[in-house]
Amino acid sequence: MPAPQQPPAEALLRRGPSSADRRLVLLHGWGADADDLLDLADLLVDSDTSVVALRAPGLHPSGMGRQWYDLQQSGWPELPGALENLRQRLEDLGQEVPLGRTVLLGFSQGAAMALDVSCGGAGLAVAGVVACSGYPHPDWQPGGGDRPGGAGGHGFPVLLTHGQQDQVVPYAASVELARLLSAGGHGVELLGFPGGHTIDMALIPSIRSAITDAWMEA
Repeated sequence: MPAPQQPPAEALLRRGPSSADRRLVLLHGWGADADDLLDLADLLVDSDTSVVALRAPGLHPSGMGRQWYDLQQSGWPELPGALENLRQRLEDLGQEVPLGRTVLLGFSQGAAMALDVSCGGAGLAVAGVVACSGYPHPDWQPGGGDRPGGAGGHGFPVLLTHGQQDQVVPYAASVELARLLSAGGHGVELLGFPGGHTIDMALIPSIRSAITDAWMEA
């Protein structure tokens, strides 16, 4: 049975101006919701930055929170449709603020979605990606990740953060992500920390700097 879809009015939350010269898009994890990462934006960007937190389309099996696709279904059959849905939503947002001035920040399942839709194959050319406690989708191979108007196959920057004691998504998942992204032509940095499945608040300055640098280099 397909995952329930949310009404359009609940599809996203916003902070800051709808139209700006830069945007941060937040993608929450499995079982969370659009507001999960929204307060984090206050620590990462200035008030004149457009911030959009997207709500995943599916209802989590527990009945609480949302999911981009059902992790409990063998082979993740909902994944292709979820990626296409996210791609379209981001392209629609790109009519307000260009994707080349947009940074994606995702956590866990949201991180996997952000990386796949931007770096996988014919990915969207965003300014940069921050993937926290993420993992690669099966058979995922990053493309070149060219910036708009770029040349030479130099991809946009990607920052990975991951707890070295993560019991939900192993730290090794981000090690593999770093290897794949580097091979795909992306500048990638992996920041590990002594903790579990979370975003380490001690890394907030580094994440903020990575986001700012991505806009400066775009």
